[in-house]
Amino acid sequence: MTNIPETGRTPRVQIRLVVIQILVLSLLGTLGGRLWYLQIREGAQYQKEASGNHVQQVVDPAVRGDILDARGVPLADNETRLVVSASRTDLLKQKDDGKAVLTKLAGVLGVKPEDVIQKVRLCDAKTPQPCWNGSPYQPIPITDEATPKQALQIRERSEDFPGITAEPEAVRRYPGPGKSNTAQALGYLSPVTDDEIQKAKNTNSPYLRSDMVGRSGLEREYDKELRGKAGVTRYEVDNLGRVIGKAKSDAAESGSNLVTSIDSRVQRVAEYELDKAMKAARQQFDKITGENYKADSGAVVVMEAKTGRIVAMASAPTYDPNVWVGGISAKDYKALTGKSSDYPLLNRAIQGQAAPGSTFKVVSTAAAVQAGYVWDGGYPCTSSYSVGGQVFKNFEGENFGPISLGRALEVSCDTVFYGLADQQWKKDGGINPKKGQPKDWFFKTAHQFGLGKQTGIDLPNEVTGRVPDRQWKLDYWKANKDAWCKSGKKDGSYVQKIYYENCLEGNKMREGDEINYSIGQGDTLVTPLQEAMIYGAVANGGTEYVPTIGKAIVSADGKSVQEIKPKVQRKLPVSQATLKGMDDAFAGVITRGTAAWKFNGWPQDKIALHGKTGTAEVYGKQTTGWLATYTKDYSVIMTISQAGTGSGSAGEAVRNIYSALYGVQGDGSIDKKKALLPEPQKGLPQIRKDGTIAAPKVTGDPGKDAEAAQKNNPSNGDSQQPAATSSPGTGNRNTRRRPRKRGSRRMPS
Repeated sequence: MTNIPETGRTPRVQIRLVVIQILVLSLLGTLGGRLWYLQIREGAQYQKEASGNHVQQVVDPAVRGDILDARGVPLADNETRLVVSASRTDLLKQKDDGKAVLTKLAGVLGVKPEDVIQKVRLCDAKTPQPCWNGSPYQPIPITDEATPKQALQIRERSEDFPGITAEPEAVRRYPGPGKSNTAQALGYLSPVTDDEIQKAKNTNSPYLRSDMVGRSGLEREYDKELRGKAGVTRYEVDNLGRVIGKAKSDAAESGSNLVTSIDSRVQRVAEYELDKAMKAARQQFDKITGENYKADSGAVVVMEAKTGRIVAMASAPTYDPNVWVGGISAKDYKALTGKSSDYPLLNRAIQGQAAPGSTFKVVSTAAAVQAGYVWDGGYPCTSSYSVGGQVFKNFEGENFGPISLGRALEVSCDTVFYGLADQQWKKDGGINPKKGQPKDWFFKTAHQFGLGKQTGIDLPNEVTGRVPDRQWKLDYWKANKDAWCKSGKKDGSYVQKIYYENCLEGNKMREGDEINYSIGQGDTLVTPLQEAMIYGAVANGGTEYVPTIGKAIVSADGKSVQEIKPKVQRKLPVSQATLKGMDDAFAGVITRGTAAWKFNGWPQDKIALHGKTGTAEVYGKQTTGWLATYTKDYSVIMTISQAGTGSGSAGEAVRNIYSALYGVQGDGSIDKKKALLPEPQKGLPQIRKDGTIAAPKVTGDPGKDAEAAQKNNPSNGDSQQPAATSSPGTGNRNTRRRPRKRGSRRMPS
């Protein structure tokens, strides 16, 4: 008989109890250890996180800094408006995703319901404007033009408008002083995206969901400085969301103000004159095409010659930057980006590139001197130049006999430059040079002048232009060879023949390529800003400056002023003797050369004006006119696409800009009281003790300053150049048409 302990437990039961006890003790030990870890070792961290769960943040957006002209006149500032916004998060909590609320809101605002609904939908590849391209968690502005009555209706009936707010907010404004808008240079704002927030999260300039970000122009280039820092107030709340205390707060810091070198008075004259010149060109008849000139786009740059600072920069067609404020409408967006818009968002001063025509001869002349040609040599200016059966004619068959390089610039003799370029092409080994043999002075000099690369201006998205040297031709041929070989035909159309020749030898520098290049034709592309930089350097004795618009960054309180000093970029590869010769030749262009008919009566003895005209052929289009000019103070460049000759399309406009700058009257006298800027602006506008910047009162209307200088102007109203003059080189260039050697390609600009 088995003995059973008095407790009634068998050995097996006792073992099980021991195991259970061990397990229980182990679990208690583990639990205790975990509690120690959470409460003792990591207690402070979890306590901090737990408290964070009961803190709500209220963001106070920073006031964006102003963009001012050189005298302190606002080009972009802020004004308080009643802004109606919608919270997409709150709307999506409703059964119909807030459609009923938005429809009711549209009734209060007096707009169509679909217009309001479209504004709160998110942008994607399939959703056209209007839509919201910012953070979906940020309040979406419906309108910034609400009336006090509308705002009061929304606020008093808040239960009918869940997710809708109506609050006074600082809104960006582009006042357009004197009715100039400086649109492309200023740029515009749009809401920050979630992607941008994430990318900037760990930088020294993070974004908040309420931020508006510069998308182009100065607004983008100086966004960090202008944006400031939003304030954040943190409130402690209980689990029901009731405020129980105030935690740490960071005050908002207003953005800094940007003082620019732009003079709004000169800017409005430049915009007015460019627009007027384009309208006048459209009234002129193109003898080549048999149609009126289209004059579809243009640009003008006014630059300080001795600093590189931009005084005015206009691009046409233009637009009102205020259309972006508060969200752009579908109609306005289409007007800015549609195929029939002529793309007004483009800043053609830095993004418009075209063949420069004869204005490029400043580079070709310098190249010839570097290659060893004597300035005063007798170079044949014949009526034509023949190469392999192809005849390249001079303008209107002009023949000035043996002339100097300076005279060739003055009368714009093409055949002189044809001959020089052809000789250099042959010296470099022709179409099959030996390795290391080509000196390529004409192409090397262009690079030394800064062409084929960005100028470095403080604006985004500047293009480089193009120097079609041997490396470019090789790269371009590799990229297009297959398409050329597929489409080219030896006996096909003109274009097919070009493709055929490019397929065979498009990687080589052909004789016609270098000849065309020497007069700014062929594949050469430049921007108006690049030309302003080059001619400004000729004016100041050979120094190219980095073009700048920003002049100083001034903190909101005025205590910090960061000046943006002029910066030397390079020296021109030209001796002082050659620069002196160029200077005399460019003065001759104004007094007796190709631009003289537009500058009759100019007070040359008091204000020495220099210039170079250019008329560039563009395949499939009408000619592009260029006029590059300078005084000791400024360089002024104007170009108009499909408008005929440089002097004919831009001469009067450029003259009127100078007249406004210096106060030149129609009879050639100078009225200093009417001069807008007889010498470049020095220093900065007055900064008051409270940080505000003093600015003169803006009066007048567009063109007033220009029109005052136009009275009794001998060139006013001239639609055509006189048929004959006593000075050589002043004939009408509107009929110009230059034959091309087969295979020398002309690219559309």
